[in-house]
Amino acid sequence: MSSISRSESISRLDQVKVSSYFGCDTFGWRTMQERLPKEVFRALRKCIRKGERLSAEVAHVVAQAMKDWALERGATHFTHWFQPMTGATAEKHDAFITWDDHGGLIESFSGAQLIQGEPDASSLPSGGLRTTFEARGYTAWDPVSPAFLMAGPLGKTLCIPTAFIGYHGEALDHKVPLLRSMEYVGHKASQTLELFGHDGAVVTGLCGPEQEYFLVDLELFKSRPDLMFCNRTLQGARPPKGQELEDHYFGAIKDRVLRFMQDLELELFRLGIPAKTRHNEVAPNQFELAPIYEPANVAADHNQLLMEVMKKVGERHDLAVLLGEKPFAGVNGSGKHVNFSLASDDGQNLFEPGHSPEQNLQFLFFLSSVLLAVYRNGAVLRASVASASNDHRLGANEAPPAIMSVFLGEQLNRILDQVETGTVVTSSERKHLDLGIPALPMLAKDYTDRNRTSPMAFTGNKFEFRAVGSGQAIAAPLSVIHTIVGDALSWMNQRVREVEPQVSGDRRQAIMTVIREVVTQTKVVRFDGNGYSQEWRNEAARRGLPSARNTVEALMAWEDAGVQELFVRAGVMSTLEQESRIHVRHEQYVKTLQIEAQVLREMAETQILPVLLEDLQNKAKSVSRLESLGIARPEQIRRTIESESTQIDEAYKRLGSLRGALAQADSVEELHARTTAFAQLVLPACQSLRESLDALEDQCDTRLWPLPKYRELLAPL
Repeated sequence: MSSISRSESISRLDQVKVSSYFGCDTFGWRTMQERLPKEVFRALRKCIRKGERLSAEVAHVVAQAMKDWALERGATHFTHWFQPMTGATAEKHDAFITWDDHGGLIESFSGAQLIQGEPDASSLPSGGLRTTFEARGYTAWDPVSPAFLMAGPLGKTLCIPTAFIGYHGEALDHKVPLLRSMEYVGHKASQTLELFGHDGAVVTGLCGPEQEYFLVDLELFKSRPDLMFCNRTLQGARPPKGQELEDHYFGAIKDRVLRFMQDLELELFRLGIPAKTRHNEVAPNQFELAPIYEPANVAADHNQLLMEVMKKVGERHDLAVLLGEKPFAGVNGSGKHVNFSLASDDGQNLFEPGHSPEQNLQFLFFLSSVLLAVYRNGAVLRASVASASNDHRLGANEAPPAIMSVFLGEQLNRILDQVETGTVVTSSERKHLDLGIPALPMLAKDYTDRNRTSPMAFTGNKFEFRAVGSGQAIAAPLSVIHTIVGDALSWMNQRVREVEPQVSGDRRQAIMTVIREVVTQTKVVRFDGNGYSQEWRNEAARRGLPSARNTVEALMAWEDAGVQELFVRAGVMSTLEQESRIHVRHEQYVKTLQIEAQVLREMAETQILPVLLEDLQNKAKSVSRLESLGIARPEQIRRTIESESTQIDEAYKRLGSLRGALAQADSVEELHARTTAFAQLVLPACQSLRESLDALEDQCDTRLWPLPKYRELLAPL
């Protein structure tokens, strides 16, 4: 192998265009067009665009081409890759082998194997939709999301994105409700466009989720049982310097981290994941990756794949990728900002204001639909992101509050106020910022500022739902967003038809009347101020907005008969499918707290408290030695030791309280009551014990302390 200098290597790397290898490990449109007969390619594309069923003949030809492509690139196995209600992904690998007619081994892959799989998956969460002995489940190919190759140590596997359903057709994953919700909102949005004279348009939900994450040294990660098993630190005194100086945010990316990012992007580009932006986030060792927009189901698949690839690449660089919502106390947690919009097949972004948003009725109509969606169903939107880990983040001075409101910005609010009063004036002249420096250009000013304290913010030509946790699957909140926006559009469409005869058939006037009704009705959910403030909490209560402080309260929204009827009417989830998800959410909440409590108990009993006793003993021996040498009685040191002894005793008492709380909560059998018991008994007991241990960490001999400290975990990489 020829020797290549560092500068030559970098130069060659710089010359490789991303477009030259983007998606090379996917069986995407470009590859299909090259490998499929023209008539098969057209038939497949038509099925996908029109939502029609794929014929067995077309599926068989696609399967053969997909198999040949995968084998040529080193694949030995294939798998139906799906997203069960664990929040992670699942797969079962099968080799491309079978017997031929003469008893020889050949590679084979049929259309039937492409379209449908049958994983056992009996132990995956079903929320009561089936029992353990009902093992049969089916995976169904999602042709919109391209198949891809994942490399292993000694070969590659062809991964086929699929939906996962039970024997009777019930949705057992996050993808099926997402696909149904996309169908629902697309249909209702198409009906809306017909009101504006655009017949036959196909509307698709788009998404671009920003992914925040932490990086820590892998060896330090392996020395923290809480990080390994809970994805967050259950104990840890705050370091002298955290994020107070805000010097990490958008700072220069360190070489070690940049190598990881560049390696990660290489993997992502090969998999057809359009990673666009990378930067340092607010907290030390916190970063963000943001992709460009894709159809919502593809974006959901890609985000799940992204999280898997991040962890794999991180290990190659001796880094642990933390996707927990609140891995460290005292610094910002991580979210996943779900940017969403609706687009028609002729290229229209339906949330694009245009040059004159106050006169763009179509834009105002779709904008109003989101206001109506949040106004009517803010509680279930909050429930869609409820989890034990996200509870530590939502509402803190770092993340959007648990109160669902919408930020629009000064200009759009002024326009809507004018719509409400019927006195619309031209106010959308796009302003420019003149910096007063001739050498610098004038900057175009956006229609809205940004508001990082809002859970649902309009950001120019899209909405950004900021309450999603960094480790959560985005399919669940996207399903809710599509459903509630589709329901709002449905109501508004019908209302236009009711009003139109009353205004002598003037459709424009009817549309404006409905927009005015919605704007007036939903004014309470519009808020542009500081969502972190106590004043907003008080104001939100006065406005009657729902506010779920934790997962237990948030999940109550799913119990509402009106909510359940909405998802049934929309065809997104049956009542049983909804109840199964409520059950799974309660189970996951309980199990998360149960694991955290047991890990904290074990850390305290076997690692931290024994070391604290040893430290106390060493200090007492030191005092005795000083006195034996005739040195004056060290009163202050004695008082310090006595204080530490008292604190250790208190920590043991709190450890005992945690054991008692666990036993009491574990004895509760009914699931909802059990969730409440863990929230009210176990969680406070864990927090109480942590407070004692954190205080004692600052007093213990650092040479004895058994766990990597925050100052090590958050030190620059």
